[in-house]
Amino acid sequence: MKIVLKTLFAIALLLGGTISSAWAADVMLYVTRHGKTMFNTVERAQGWSDTPLTPAGVAVAEQLGRGLRPLTFIAAWSSDAGRARETAQLVMKTWKNPPLLQEKKGLREVCFGLYEGDLNKNMITAAAHQAGYSSDAALMEAYSAGKIDIAGIIDAIKRAEASGSPALEGMKSTVQAESAQQVAKRMVESMTDIARQAQQQGGGNVLVVSHGLAISSLLQALGDKGSNQQLKNASVSLLRYTDSGRFVIESVNDMRYVERGL
Repeated sequence: MKIVLKTLFAIALLLGGTISSAWAADVMLYVTRHGKTMFNTVERAQGWSDTPLTPAGVAVAEQLGRGLRPLTFIAAWSSDAGRARETAQLVMKTWKNPPLLQEKKGLREVCFGLYEGDLNKNMITAAAHQAGYSSDAALMEAYSAGKIDIAGIIDAIKRAEASGSPALEGMKSTVQAESAQQVAKRMVESMTDIARQAQQQGGGNVLVVSHGLAISSLLQALGDKGSNQQLKNASVSLLRYTDSGRFVIESVNDMRYVERGL
């Protein structure tokens, strides 16, 4: 009996070690949208252009930081936009051992070309007409209902930009407005690179601060087809990157961490 028990115990230890090592390199990516900015507040298009966080944006970033504080993070990344960098710094401000913040250009928001800094309503209305809808409100209702996805909206903005903006009469396209495919490709490549670097460290939690449409494009590219929601400032979309090199979407647009930091 003792020999049998010792054998079973040895097998259990072996299996336990195998299971542990199989999951040891899993990476949990806490992907968050930056805090509210000046352009967010006045409803202006903010892609590659940039404005600072408002007091409300600072507050929500700090709340997110307090909500995430019980966790241990092995890495932190943001886009190279000031609003994303500032958000990441504020999130980690009260952490005991915050990781060094690194930046990736590939985590930027969608580039809107001529519509950068224009009123959101002007850009979305022009995109709505390109997509066959009568108004910006009709387009956003169709998005909420799942009749058009985020890729369709981004591509409609690109087509509208190619026709020029009424706010800049006589000016041609900047030829910089991005397609949905361009955005999804750089976001997936950036996140894969971040996840693989974390795996090489043995796995763990990673903070990633990016932007609303960019994150939505990433989620759609990874298979999320049911959310169709505008991501809130400082919301967390949690991704798990497995040992086999696959992304699993655990949650989308989660405000619980902000609520815990109140």
